Amino acid sequence: MTMPETQSRTFADLFGALCSNVAQVIRGKNEAIRLTTLGLVSQGHILVEDAPGVGKTSLARALAASLDGTLGRVQFTPDLLPADVVGTSVWNRETGAFEFRPGAVFNHIVLADEINRASPKTQSALLEAMAERQVTVDGTTHPLAEPFLVIATQNPIEHEGTYPLPESQLDRFLMRISMGYPDRSSELDILASHGATTSAQQLDALQPVVAVTDVAAMSRSLGSVHVDPSLHNYLVDLATATRRHPSLALGMSPRALLSLQRVCQAQAASLGRAYVTADDIKQLTTHVVAHRLIVSPEALLQGVEAGSVLQEILARVPIPPAGQ
Repeated sequence: MTMPETQSRTFADLFGALCSNVAQVIRGKNEAIRLTTLGLVSQGHILVEDAPGVGKTSLARALAASLDGTLGRVQFTPDLLPADVVGTSVWNRETGAFEFRPGAVFNHIVLADEINRASPKTQSALLEAMAERQVTVDGTTHPLAEPFLVIATQNPIEHEGTYPLPESQLDRFLMRISMGYPDRSSELDILASHGATTSAQQLDALQPVVAVTDVAAMSRSLGSVHVDPSLHNYLVDLATATRRHPSLALGMSPRALLSLQRVCQAQAASLGRAYVTADDIKQLTTHVVAHRLIVSPEALLQGVEAGSVLQEILARVPIPPAGQ
């Protein structure tokens, strides 16, 4: 598969090419595609939470096919072992030494399908990989590919035989998104397009439109996207408000604050801007922060949800004037 010339393409051009290519297979889900691509260029990870059959797995496969990179898939089950995820050392009789055989995490995009069906021990095998982009096996540290994106899926409806993700692992996901059902016109389009070809055939037909080296360069360029000091104050004010809110037992962590700033920089660059705006922050806060918050037991009894608390905070916390 050949790649088109990319030297003259801007960040926004490359970002748009990725989203458009994925949208050929994932119909009517432009927002989910955009957020997942933001996670890729922001060097974050995505938790996709939704009912079966809405395209969670296809989204990961389509994004991987749009890059000239590799895809690793792990079907999480109760009997899955950490070595199945990160790899293991195997004795080689010919050389008389142990050889490391890498697991699925040694790919550019890793699909952790139904992650909450594996035991906490196996789930934790992803922690080092997601946070430090490396894995340590038998005392030896192995770096992971660049870019590296984990797309984990889970079904929020079926809880029997599942292990809820701990807060420490949820905090390592840049965003939690939901696919949702397509609208009527998109669903009609899906039926028409699948009359002649299957989903697998459509995915196989996708060609890469962006090189992994381009994605790595896009990630490195985010530091040049300007964030005004007034927006730094705004971000800290939002974090402080979550930590002091009576309905929350756990507010935003410093990692969440840094993640929110970085994904806002990515959104600005994807729109051709060299600066972040307050609207970027407001649009992305719920996706980046809601899954990291813990609602207090008293508020849970009253039906309070983290998302509604965040919307209240966003409406209440003022945006400082520029230059402050």
